[in-house]
Amino acid sequence: MSKLLRVTLSLIILTLGLVITSCASGSEPTEAVVGQPAPNFKLQSLDGQSVSLKDLKGKPVLINFWATRCGPCVYEMPFLQEIHDEWSSKGVVLLAINNGESLARISQFMQYYNLSLTILLDPKAEVAQKYRVLGIPMTFFIDKDGIIQEKVIGAFPNKAEIEARLNKIVE
Repeated sequence: MSKLLRVTLSLIILTLGLVITSCASGSEPTEAVVGQPAPNFKLQSLDGQSVSLKDLKGKPVLINFWATRCGPCVYEMPFLQEIHDEWSSKGVVLLAINNGESLARISQFMQYYNLSLTILLDPKAEVAQKYRVLGIPMTFFIDKDGIIQEKVIGAFPNKAEIEARLNKIVE
């Protein structure tokens, strides 16, 4: 093999290595995996405010995917409201992400059950797809460094079950 060909191949391999490394090192996570950084998202709340997960870094976050048409979601909603009321003062941010329902339906639900926790709208379930939500309710516990510490599939039977997990992400 000629010296010119070897040098050319070496340069190509080096360039490919640099391109692959630079693409991977600064990229955002594209799916939710326990022990890994939580994928960022930006969604609108019921009152029209924009909420971005990256803006919450430094705070423990509980993310709950839900819908009004889901019986288990409805069952656990009072527990989530209690968590919101009692743990917000400890710095915990609770985000309830609704999958694909209308603003009117969610607002009516919130009023009927006298709820005030932060509801985010995911009309096309894009964030749910990022988090690989295959069924609801599904809850993620994210520490103040933005790392997913736990994922829970299904409804919580009581408030104590949620608190036990929150204690692990709150210092």
